[in-house]
Amino acid sequence: MSAGTTRLLLINGVLQTGDVPPVSSFLESTSGAYTTTRTHDSASCILFWDRHVRRLTESVQILSETRPDLLGIGPGSAPCQTKLYMSSVTKSLNHSLRIGHRLACDERTRYGLTDELAITAFVRSKDGVGGLLDVFLHIGFYVSSVFGSGGARLAVAGPGRDLASAKYSDWVRVRKGLEKMRLPNVTELLLTNNGDELLEGSITNFFVVRKVADNSSAPNLSSYRIEVQTAPVKDGVLPGVVRQLVIEICSDKGIPLREIAPSWSQRHFWEEAFITSSLRIVQHVDSIQAPASYQDLKLKTWEDVSWISKNFEGPGGITTLIQKEIMARAGGEGYRIN
Repeated sequence: MSAGTTRLLLINGVLQTGDVPPVSSFLESTSGAYTTTRTHDSASCILFWDRHVRRLTESVQILSETRPDLLGIGPGSAPCQTKLYMSSVTKSLNHSLRIGHRLACDERTRYGLTDELAITAFVRSKDGVGGLLDVFLHIGFYVSSVFGSGGARLAVAGPGRDLASAKYSDWVRVRKGLEKMRLPNVTELLLTNNGDELLEGSITNFFVVRKVADNSSAPNLSSYRIEVQTAPVKDGVLPGVVRQLVIEICSDKGIPLREIAPSWSQRHFWEEAFITSSLRIVQHVDSIQAPASYQDLKLKTWEDVSWISKNFEGPGGITTLIQKEIMARAGGEGYRIN
C-alpha cells in the first residue's frame, strides 16, 4: 500500500462503503462549498481546523444568499432558510472528523505509513430547496514536502474567479479550462484580469516581497525598504486561511505588508515570491512565466505563446520567517483529537 490508495468519505458522520474517488473528482461531481486542510505532527493535529470551519460556514452563507445554485439549491427556493441549519454544520463536521480521523489513523498504522492526512470538508443542500444541509468529509493520505526542498514554478494562465469571497466546488471545473496554458514543469497557474496585476494562483494565494522607495530618505540617495504585497480580497481573490495568517504574522513582526495586486511590470523590484495554501502552507517560488502580451492567453495552447520569465534563488529571508512563524502557531491553533 502507498499514499493515496486509501480514501475515506463520510456523509453526516456515516462512513460510506465502496470506492471513494480522489478529492478533485469528488468536487467536480457536485456543487457545494468546501475547505481543505491537513494534519501535521504525524497526523496527530489538524492544522487550523477552527479557522477552516468558520471559513466554510461563511462560504455556505454567502452562496445561499447570492448564488444558491452553487450550493445545489434549485431555482425558486428560499435561500435564507439555510441560516436555520448553519448551527448544525460545525457539530456534524467535528463528529465526522473524530470518526474519520480514527479510521484513517488505523489504516496509517496498519500499513506502516508516515504520510499526513488531507482533509476536505464539503457542504451542499440536502433537499435542493435551501433548507437541510449535507455535510461531507473526504480524507486521503498526503505526502508533505520539506520547506525549501523545491520551489513552485508558476505561469500566468487566465482571468480571476467569480465570487471569490466563497470557496465552492464549481471552480474546480472552471479552472480545468486554464490547463491549456500549463507549460511543462509548471506546478501552479496564476490568475490576472489585465495581464499586469497578478491576483492569486488557481489553488493558492500569491505574495511577493519587493523593494519600494523609502520616501523618508534624502532625495538624492537611493534608499529602499522591503514590503510584502498580495492582492486584496476586493480584487477577487480567496480570503484563504493561510493568507490571513501571513497578514497577521507580518503585523505582529513589524513586516510591512500592503494588500495590492503585485504588478508584473514592476517585477524587477521583486526580491522573493511565495504561494500559500492549507496543504503547501508556504512554498517559495523558483520562477514565474507570463505571456509577452495578455492577448496571447486567448491562443490555443502554451506552445502558441511567447513567454517572459522571472526567476528567484531559493527561499528568501522573509519567506522563511513567515513559514517558521506559521508552523510555530500550528501547535497552538491545531485541533488535536484524543
